[in-house]
Amino acid sequence: MGLDDFKHINDGLGHQYGDILLKAISHSLRRIDGIENTCYRMGGDEFVVIIPDSVYPELERIVREVTSIFKKPWFLKGEDYYCTISMGIVYFPKDGETVEELVRKADIALLSAKRGGKNRVEYYDGMDASSSYRRLDLEKNMRTAAMNACTEFEVFYQPIIDVCQPGEPCCGAEALIRWNSSALGFVNPADFIPLAEYLGLINPIGEYVMKNAALRCKYWNDMGHPEYHVNVNLSVVQLLQNDMKEKVREVLEETKMDPANLTLEVTESLAINDMKRMKKILSDIKSLGVKVALDDFGTGYSSLNHIRELPIDIIKIDRCFIIDIGKDEYSEAFVKMVSELAETIGVRICVEGVEETEQVEKLRSMKVQYIQGYYYGKPMRAEDFEKKYL
Repeated sequence: MGLDDFKHINDGLGHQYGDILLKAISHSLRRIDGIENTCYRMGGDEFVVIIPDSVYPELERIVREVTSIFKKPWFLKGEDYYCTISMGIVYFPKDGETVEELVRKADIALLSAKRGGKNRVEYYDGMDASSSYRRLDLEKNMRTAAMNACTEFEVFYQPIIDVCQPGEPCCGAEALIRWNSSALGFVNPADFIPLAEYLGLINPIGEYVMKNAALRCKYWNDMGHPEYHVNVNLSVVQLLQNDMKEKVREVLEETKMDPANLTLEVTESLAINDMKRMKKILSDIKSLGVKVALDDFGTGYSSLNHIRELPIDIIKIDRCFIIDIGKDEYSEAFVKMVSELAETIGVRICVEGVEETEQVEKLRSMKVQYIQGYYYGKPMRAEDFEKKYL
């Protein structure tokens, strides 16, 4: 069994309080009659409970009591925090006759419980394991890749075009992570990025991206393009680190890049989820001289008033509003409204996912300054970007 979203406790409160929570949970589990001496921590936020033959008929009661532990909050750092648990259950010898096989199938059942919405119990019971085996392979190889200095990861760059300047020059790029696994081959970012966030590995991977992107941007600036900037995405896990500001500062000092040429992107849904806290975090980071972009704008549920409240420099309008621009009145009205508002409050606009000439022509008439998409260039290796734009 594994705790749900335990990384948020670790990242938000610090590992010290994460350890306090794990000890408290261990103590509570050992108080359950029947498993006092057969409950073990496997590592991280996962536990294994072995049900002896003598108490096997009481399995359902034990499951209920384990679940009930997590219905009450845990008191940490002066406040109440809720934490739920997901469980995967296997039977010996029906589901396996070796420890390795039983643990593997329990992992599969646990993964199914988490995929099903978390805070659930799943029994293995011969479930289709093919996708789960794939997930376990991804997890194992990602841990290995992250521990090996992220050498299997590579940063690609998608050009950002300034359509307000004569000749519509490139003005920088968005840094995008790619993973070419030695064991699995090329892995789709849509598959490995959510997994990296879930496993807490997005922190070392994100630091790798930021440092490499900063070094590359410094090179562009030194090669005669002082106006080039680089955009780096930040996940919720990274932003909730207590030392995020210091990590950005370290990258800036180590690479000696101009802070004004580093733009950190946060998604709209993340920014508005905890407005007060996010305003403080982003303001702290901006005090270093970097810029902040609100990514995927229009896909969340924020009011336009939030744009004024957040300390942002750029709004990136999601591609879903661009696909039918010129054909769909709502999409066109939305982009125009946001562009006019942004101009009023001194925020610039970047539109993502632009692929067609008609879209570009329409956006030019709407005071959009930056355009990004396949129309101008797909994400590419650094050397390919530099051949084309340096």
